[in-house]
Amino acid sequence: MKRFSKSENQSPLIWKNQKQLRLGYTTGSCAAAAAKAAAYMLLSGQTLIQVSLHTPKGITLYLDVEHIEKDKNSVSCAIQKDSGDDPDITDGVYVYAKVIRREGTGLLLDGGEGVGRVTKKGLEQDIGEAAINKVPRQMILDAVDEQRKQFGYEEGLEILISIPEGRRLAGKTFNPRLGIEGGISVLGTSGIVEPMSEKALTDTIYLEMKVLKENGHDWCYVVPGNYGSDFLTETLGYEGALSVKSSNYIGETIDAAVSLGMQGILLVGHIGKLVKLAGGVMNTHSRQADCRMEIFAAHAAMAGALTGDVKKIMECITTAEAVDFLKSQGILNQVMESITKRADFYLKQRAGSGLKIGAIIFSKEEGILGETEDTRVLLKEIGREKI
Repeated sequence: MKRFSKSENQSPLIWKNQKQLRLGYTTGSCAAAAAKAAAYMLLSGQTLIQVSLHTPKGITLYLDVEHIEKDKNSVSCAIQKDSGDDPDITDGVYVYAKVIRREGTGLLLDGGEGVGRVTKKGLEQDIGEAAINKVPRQMILDAVDEQRKQFGYEEGLEILISIPEGRRLAGKTFNPRLGIEGGISVLGTSGIVEPMSEKALTDTIYLEMKVLKENGHDWCYVVPGNYGSDFLTETLGYEGALSVKSSNYIGETIDAAVSLGMQGILLVGHIGKLVKLAGGVMNTHSRQADCRMEIFAAHAAMAGALTGDVKKIMECITTAEAVDFLKSQGILNQVMESITKRADFYLKQRAGSGLKIGAIIFSKEEGILGETEDTRVLLKEIGREKI
């Protein structure tokens, strides 16, 4: 069995992208461990300075218990989050659990300060509930119930999870876009944070689109990042609230749209990323593929570029440099028309027959460089959606 001791800094390591990275643990694990420790102290009358927690991942955590406060009918304590080598904004925050005696026999779980509240359909919780996801919710309840059974306690307990820094951090997360207000979510399906987890990113993309779908939106924009988002709202003047950020995971975003039964999506993205679609590349991270200049060069050759010019394109470092060169040769429009048609082919191939799909490709310097066949139809349909 793997063990993870925070105080001894002995967290497991994994290899990713040819680097050895340290694992961390989730806000859900922190909440469950804090709740277990608080329940133990309330029911035993003893003080606990370290608590163990077996995670769904199969790793046992041994975590320091801090900020302990006790009275006759309640105990509160905190666990400090450690995200390992993942660039997580919640790294170092304290997750508190307060366990309180209550009438009855059941367990009542709720969120306090800094834990967000659900305001839209499509999430794991109903509107008005605390944003404590299904797996950590069960981890918390199981941890407290374990203590009840250990001490033969049959009366009710209330569990209140708080993250004081949560309200401040919420604006740096996807929560406002998902309809979670007032704080962050208590997350984690495995209890363990794996650095640079692709699944965590693609799960977020799926969830963001699911929220749109379940709130009545069958059509939406997809933007890879801030460039696309800014161009969508500031240059084109379209509704940013109807967009989903795909990052580099365009293929997975299309798959999510299909599985959710969306009727259509329109990508709006910078040439630096979307040019790769013309090569059938659906994960646009440079680590996966960087065929930008090869695509420009091939389509320039089809447009009649001389061998020397094709070589110059292949020597370009940035897409802006390649676009400038094509413009100087008078073939930019022809090349972009060809690239856009090929990108359209691969997008439709990935989407299948049930999802209408298109793309607007732009650069900061030139504005719109290409629009796929169904762009105007998609703009019209998305424009009918009401926020």
